[in-house]
Amino acid sequence: MDLTWSPEEEAFRQEAREWLAAHVPRPPLPSGDTREGFAAHVEWERTLFDARWAVVSWPEEFGGRDASLWQWLIFEEEYYRAGAPARVTQNGIFLLAPTLFEFGTPEQRRRILPRMAAARDLWAQGWSEPGAGSDLAGLRSRAVRDEAAGGWRLTGQKTWTTRGAFCTHLFGLFRTDPRAERHRGLTYFLVPLDAPGVTVRGFARLDGDEGFAEVFLDDVFVPDADVLGGVGEGWSVAMATTGSERGLTLRSPGRFLHAADRLLDLARTRPGGPGAHRDRVVRSWIEARAYELLTLEQVTSIVEGRRVGAESSLNKLYWSELDIRLHETACDLLGPEAEVDTPWSRGFLFSLAGPIYAGTNEIQRNIVAERLLGLPRR
Repeated sequence: MDLTWSPEEEAFRQEAREWLAAHVPRPPLPSGDTREGFAAHVEWERTLFDARWAVVSWPEEFGGRDASLWQWLIFEEEYYRAGAPARVTQNGIFLLAPTLFEFGTPEQRRRILPRMAAARDLWAQGWSEPGAGSDLAGLRSRAVRDEAAGGWRLTGQKTWTTRGAFCTHLFGLFRTDPRAERHRGLTYFLVPLDAPGVTVRGFARLDGDEGFAEVFLDDVFVPDADVLGGVGEGWSVAMATTGSERGLTLRSPGRFLHAADRLLDLARTRPGGPGAHRDRVVRSWIEARAYELLTLEQVTSIVEGRRVGAESSLNKLYWSELDIRLHETACDLLGPEAEVDTPWSRGFLFSLAGPIYAGTNEIQRNIVAERLLGLPRR
């Protein structure tokens, strides 16, 4: 593998670095999981879009730069290096968009992607239900055919919809054939949250931020044009989305490379200098770069036409547990200071959710055991 960057890629990096240095908001924006902070983040993302940095790897017709996956990785690294705000559009841009590119119709792409890139439509993920978390196939929300109207009537409840309290649209699975087997008879729908019959109820997390929401649907009409993939094919479509969520799309290595560098800087300021918790600090730095190398290998596979598939579960296991260890080390370095509201303490609280969202790590280990190692189910 050639780990050097071409002159064109280095020029792309320099352009991104200079633009970010001139435009990243200072001081940092409030949390995007509060109403005030979400609005500020949306304005920032519109600034990104206006300069064509919001979706660099997308085709120009949808607001991108036709950048390569390698250039996307470079931009992500520079984005985190610059301390730029977390992306509140990530559920749309990093999860739904790859699924639209793979399964969407040309009409759906033309209609949805430009508004998503411009942060005009903001998407929440409608997977979990009160009785279907890690066991996604156990969902009960249903969709009944309305032949006369040319669409479907959706009824049910979704929960843990990240930033659902502030978003304009939801994507998720609904059961269209209750007689089918658990993983069959599911269909992937795109739902406007201002549709008649939709009720969004926000609720606070442990840290007090209010971005999570429950979404209730009572006979909500969705036209056929907002079915993504075929009717009854929702499980296959959803697995493409979860592959993006678990793999490099949602958690690029730039996020952890920057955090590991911040951890080194923190260690240098503590009593005892870099020697305090030395082995743990060094381990975090090495593991962040190991994740970068794993990502480069996967991008090479993608560029050569191979699918990542179940390997995305390895990504998810690795980055979620790295995130916890890295933030635990930072909090131990801070000592009593970690008990107050700091970026490190907030990051630690968020990291604890990593082994749960995008499919619990227990489930991911089963996937790795069965699909990658070929072990029996029992």
